[in-house]
Amino acid sequence: MKTSAIVYCENEYGKLDGKIANGLVRHSDKYKIVGIIDSTKSGLDAGEYLDGIKNGIPIFQNFNQAIEMLDSIPEYFIYGIAPLQPLLNDEEKKIIYTAIKAGIHIVNGLPEFLSEDEVCMSLAKKYNVSIFDVRKPPSKENLQQFTGKIRNVQTPIITISGTDCAVGKRTTALKLVEALKNEGLNAIFITTGQTGILQGSKYGIAIDVLSSGFATGEVENAILEALKEKPDIIVVEGQGALSHPAFTSSSAIIRGAMPKAIILQHPPKRRNRCDFPKIPMPTLESEIKMLETFSGSKVIAITINHEEMNDQEVESTTKTYEEKYQLPVTDVLKNDCSKLIEKLYEIFPDLIRVNPLLCQPQE
Repeated sequence: MKTSAIVYCENEYGKLDGKIANGLVRHSDKYKIVGIIDSTKSGLDAGEYLDGIKNGIPIFQNFNQAIEMLDSIPEYFIYGIAPLQPLLNDEEKKIIYTAIKAGIHIVNGLPEFLSEDEVCMSLAKKYNVSIFDVRKPPSKENLQQFTGKIRNVQTPIITISGTDCAVGKRTTALKLVEALKNEGLNAIFITTGQTGILQGSKYGIAIDVLSSGFATGEVENAILEALKEKPDIIVVEGQGALSHPAFTSSSAIIRGAMPKAIILQHPPKRRNRCDFPKIPMPTLESEIKMLETFSGSKVIAITINHEEMNDQEVESTTKTYEEKYQLPVTDVLKNDCSKLIEKLYEIFPDLIRVNPLLCQPQE
């Protein structure tokens, strides 16, 4: 049974830096999200604001209003913002302290660890509350180094890469895994970031806080652990972009996963890098070339992030990209994953043979 949680996302819900809250509203195996805190969208339905479909999750003005209006106090308070500058300001710390005093457990996705905040830990002890820093890495003796065993894995491994950070790689990965499961396949998702962990992913770790000596090994180890479930296919969440000068996570994921195919997520209307307004976005051509050269694998499909796009623009861009790149193109939030699955069957025909829905005897 899911535990109840309220998500703090002041001024960022539905925006790029609100991707943790956005992701939890769209999908959560671990928590029942009972509300979002964002005064700029107070009174709205979280699902309707994000995707145009009501889901009954209210957006509150502040923490006090949430506690007053909810039927019961939520068990968890999740900090749902992923800013470039990963430090809490004084006002945010006060809100977290208030939540602790209300007896609510704290879940923090920042690399600023609340378990190292003396005031926070003192209050947590006083009010019998637990603090969870989901990006805090294991102790070094428990971290995994790369072994090379991934080279022997025969199971199809797919990475969802991107041309920038915050373009929807995790969302596309989860939608694809769900669609593959609906096909009757044993598909497993590997997360590489804090939101996937918060959503309840069984395998993976937030690799951006790991040293380069362990990031690749942890990705490899997550996949090797998942193989114990005998999956038909594994889908690995990408981080950032291989071409992005500010991040190294993408290279660690590709090295650790050694994908047999890559799906590339791209926001056609985005002109500059997220959080780096002076750095222009790469072209699809340049990112595809870099990914294929670095990984030794092929980009097999393009998925669209429809930010700032209407339905007609999505449809037009899809057709243009398919003609230009000779690859299947889709927006998994506006459409579905059928094109992606068709391409996977083409590249990995063994998936058809293990799919019980496609192996029924013909009458």
